[in-house]
Amino acid sequence: MFNKVKNFSLSLLSSTLTTLSLFFSSMLHAQQQPNNDPRPSYQQQQAWQKIQQFFPVEWQIPADHLPQEEWWSWQDHQVHLDRYPNPQAKIKVILFHGVGTNGRQMSMLLAHPLALRGYETIAIDLPGYGLTQVKQGAQITYDNWVDIGSDLIDAELAKDQRPIVLYGLSAGGMLSYHVAAKNRKVKAIVGMTFLDTHDQDVRDQVARNGLMSRVAMPVNHLAAKTPLQHIKVPMRWVSKMNSLVNNKEALQVFLKDKSSAGNSVSIQFLDSYLHYRPEISPENFTICPILLTQPAQDRWTPLALSTPFLNRITQVPVKTVILEQAGHYPLEQPGLNQMVQYIDDFYRSILVSIPDQDPELKPNVL
Repeated sequence: MFNKVKNFSLSLLSSTLTTLSLFFSSMLHAQQQPNNDPRPSYQQQQAWQKIQQFFPVEWQIPADHLPQEEWWSWQDHQVHLDRYPNPQAKIKVILFHGVGTNGRQMSMLLAHPLALRGYETIAIDLPGYGLTQVKQGAQITYDNWVDIGSDLIDAELAKDQRPIVLYGLSAGGMLSYHVAAKNRKVKAIVGMTFLDTHDQDVRDQVARNGLMSRVAMPVNHLAAKTPLQHIKVPMRWVSKMNSLVNNKEALQVFLKDKSSAGNSVSIQFLDSYLHYRPEISPENFTICPILLTQPAQDRWTPLALSTPFLNRITQVPVKTVILEQAGHYPLEQPGLNQMVQYIDDFYRSILVSIPDQDPELKPNVL
């Protein structure tokens, strides 16, 4: 009985200290942030604040818990990061969005809940999305996304040696795999989908329609090798973006947001995304365990689209969990609570495999 009371007290104390740390970090950042910074800020963007209203009340980020906004220079691109710093965290989580979302939407969905559980989280706006400022005249490809993800891991490891785990929503799920295969210093991967875009069946089901996948995409592949490669097309034209969320009112906000679902990408980017080859094949992947958090009501990428790829990974543990009543970008309970609990349990479980740490303490000191 004494041990149970002791453990409960320590858990309560840990949660309280984490919340206070987030509060004072946010206040300190607000004081340090110059008011005349010419770079954009999510504090001035309305879209994410409108989207947040569609989450359950308990999921919405309080004004005093907003993530710190940072800028990271990568190959002359000014990359925007949402960070919840926590020097006491045992794990850092890097979150990747897909082709219909952005970093702030990852903060709302998962980074903030994980931060409350004691993790340090970093949600990146990949070039072309969110607030990241692309170098003038530069052409972004999916290969750049993989490179920037790998370099961000290296940059964080240069600061300290805390283990880094990845999360990816939608196309960000496979991006997490591609980044891990390139970087090879990742300790765990969680994805909301894992789509092998070389599989024609996958292309058929994620494209807006059969004409788009069977005719337009081959034409796009040819155009990507010509001066037409720079032409931009709205992602909603080529994909089932109307299935991003199951709430129709929320969907309209997403589709009007040019920094996420309302975005356009170049023919070159789209082609590089569809034809990217990972540095390690799934059959030879030995880097880290993988968790698929599959929304039960995902109308864009159902479970059957991820399993063919994941079934090819046999040298590391691969687990699938189902999020009840949740859509592709989940706004629904109980799926949201299940998502955080599954991911928290999964990330904590990898700590016991890290050398020079006390496995009995690690799951309880995040």
